[in-house]
Formats: sequence, C-alpha cells, structure tokens
Amino acid sequence: MLNTGDILETIKMIEEEHLDIRTITMGISLMDCAADNMEVLCARIYDKITRSAEKLVRTGEEIEHEYGIPIINKRISVTPIAMVAGSCRASDYTPIALAMDRAAKTVGVNFIGGFSALVHKGFTGGDENLLRSIPEALASTDIVCSSVNVATTRAGINMDAIAQMGDIIKQCAYLTRDNSSMACAKLVVFANAVEDNPFMAGAFHGVGEPDCVINVGVSGPGVVRSAIARAGDCNLSQLAETVKRTAFKITRVGQLVATEASQRLGVPFGIVDLSLAPTPAIGDSVAHILEEMGLEQCGAHGTTATLALLNDAVKKGGVMASSHVGGLSGAFIPVSEDAGMIDAARAGILRLDKLEAMTAVCSVGLDMIAIPGDTPADVICGIIADEISIGVVNNKTTAVRVIPAFGCKVGDEVEFGGLLGSAPVMEVCTKSPGKFISRGGRIPAPIHSLRN
Repeated sequence: MLNTGDILETIKMIEEEHLDIRTITMGISLMDCAADNMEVLCARIYDKITRSAEKLVRTGEEIEHEYGIPIINKRISVTPIAMVAGSCRASDYTPIALAMDRAAKTVGVNFIGGFSALVHKGFTGGDENLLRSIPEALASTDIVCSSVNVATTRAGINMDAIAQMGDIIKQCAYLTRDNSSMACAKLVVFANAVEDNPFMAGAFHGVGEPDCVINVGVSGPGVVRSAIARAGDCNLSQLAETVKRTAFKITRVGQLVATEASQRLGVPFGIVDLSLAPTPAIGDSVAHILEEMGLEQCGAHGTTATLALLNDAVKKGGVMASSHVGGLSGAFIPVSEDAGMIDAARAGILRLDKLEAMTAVCSVGLDMIAIPGDTPADVICGIIADEISIGVVNNKTTAVRVIPAFGCKVGDEVEFGGLLGSAPVMEVCTKSPGKFISRGGRIPAPIHSLRN
C-alpha cells in the first residue's frame, strides 16, 4: 500500500527529475491480413491497425491526466512485414510501408515499427523483397521504423545479411540526404531481437505474442542520478542498492500505467520494459548517472565498469516490481539522445571503440551514432559484424543504428530533432574488412548455444 511519503516522492520524481513513461506500445498481429494482392493486403493492414489502435492515444492521454504521469509516446508495433507479405505476388513492399504510415497517422501515434525481417539463418522470398524495399520505404514515410535480425546465439551470424545491410544503410542515407539522412535513424540491425520490445526503432510484434497486446517502456535517468547524489560517499554495494530501490519505484509506476491501459483498452498486458532511456534534455542522461557514480566524464577508463553496475542493479530492482518485465530492460546509450554522451563525443573522450566495449554490459548496442557520409559500405558492415558478435557470444540483444550522414565529415553536427536529438559526426577506422565480409555464409553459433 502506498503511503504519503511514497506519493510525494513520486510527484517529486515527475516534477523535478524527469520521470516519465516513455511509451505505451500496442503490439498488433497482422498474420490474418495476408493476401496475394498488394492492394488487398494494404487495405487489410490499414483496417486492422486503425481498428485495433483506435482508442490507444485517447486512453494514454486519459491516464496521463488522471494520474499526472507524463506518457511521452504512444506507438504501435506489428508482425514483421516480411512474414505477412510472403504470399503477395508483388516484390516491392513500399506500398505496405505507406499503408502503415497512413494508419499510424490516422490513430495519432508517434511511430509504428515492424517493417522488419528475421533473417538470422537465411532468407525467404518475402525477406529478400523486404530488404530491397527498405530504403525507399523509409525515405517515403515519416513514422515507419524498420529492423532486421541478422543473428542469434542459437543460429550464428548471417554474414550475407550483414553484407546487404551495409549497402541498404548507405542507400537510406542518400535518399534522405536533404533531411540529415533520417531514414537511417529509423533502421536497426539486431542480434537476438526480442519479440516484445516497446522501444523504437526496433519494435516489432513477435509471432509468439497475442493478437493484440500492451507493452510499456518506462524511463527515469534523472531519478536514478538524483538518488545516487543523495546517497553521497557510499561504497559500491550501497550504490547498487540505491539504484535497485530506485528502479523498483520507477517500474511500479510503469506497472500501474500498463495495467490501467490494458484494462481500459480490453487488451492483454504484455510487459514493462524498465530501460533507462535518455533524452537530449539536461538532467535526463545515462552518461550523467555514470559521472555521478564517480567518472570525470563518460568515456573515461572505468566507464564500462560503472555501466555494468548500473545495468545489473536496474534489472534486479525492476524484476522485483513486476512479474512481467521484458523487452530490453537496462540502460540505453544512444549518443544523439543523451546530453552527456553528446558532450563526451564532442570532447573526443567517447569514441566508437569505447562505445562498442560499453555495449557488452548494457541493453542495446551502437545506437544513434553519426559517422562520416563517405564511410564505405564494407566498413559499415564491419561495424555491424563486430557489434552483432558481442550479442551472439554473450547471449544478449545487441543492435546497430548508425547514420552515415550524407555530406558530413568528422566534427560536423547532425540535427535530428525531438527525442532523436543531435550528434557530432564520429571518426571511424576506414581500413577495409571487405575481404572478410565478402566471404559470405554464416559464422557458426558459439559452442555454449548447445544448451539442450
């Protein structure tokens, strides 16, 4: 039962420490929309989305008003389109993305994810069509997001898929060259992608999910930073306990919102994703948490250790607060979306190789990183392959969302706007991994994948 102190503490978290519900995401299965005719398929997809999510935004706004808890985004994720469109005779899936875009705008959500393919062990015809369609689909829509899962710990790494993704990312950058290469910010390459992720751009509705489901993503880096500051000069075990207790409180708020949304919409409650998701706002930074823990600046030696402590404590605190924790859950490190990360990258303290090391202990991967526009496709493939390998070997989800900003060089700034923020263009090693990438085939699964 909540006491007066708990209520007042939550109010303070919201008003002074940037606590919010980052997203309510409705997952919608489109498996019953399959058709061999593109017009019929698009019509069914539009109808299913608008019918299922008709009350999503209004319900979120009502909960916001009644409880005083900010809900920043209302989003939709759908079944990977490569599966839904597999029986369609058309080979260009851009019309499906346009239908998704129209449907999402009709119901008023911020983003819709699921223009996706799962190709970790090979390609179907639908997968190949979707991959070819990604650049035009993302360039011609505003709020459609795409993801491609190229590896799992059980299957290994599909290097043929990675080889394609380097070219696809370059095409996306060129087609949106007049808009900060924005299409790349809506495209994620995954290892071990999860089926219930509420966060964009990587959200899709997995095949093991219900027909419709509500997933909630909480946030609160500012709350955690303030708690650490109040804890003062304590030892690391006490510091971890402070983070755990704070994560528990944050997750309880997410559980409340998820339960309310589920009941009001008549849709099953799926999971609470307790990830610390930063924004460009001052006071809402994961990097600043690490600095409050004792780093002079994020990116210094010791950064990976502090992030490991933070990520573990967040997970431990969150799982005590909800029986249905899922998604990614931990700490995100998207460079352009985190004020502290932006400052560290500008100063040259936070570099690509350090970010890669940090991804071994956090929740996602190399996220929202601007790189020079002339970075060769094979170098991008090498960046992806390195990061995906971390996920496969460590049996965790990792991802790559890099933006080769067209016409930009190291030191330039790329402005994305809104929650996507801005980013300095970071230096990459241009020595080619092309011969390795071009060998093709699959990197076999690690031996510890054989768990049966």
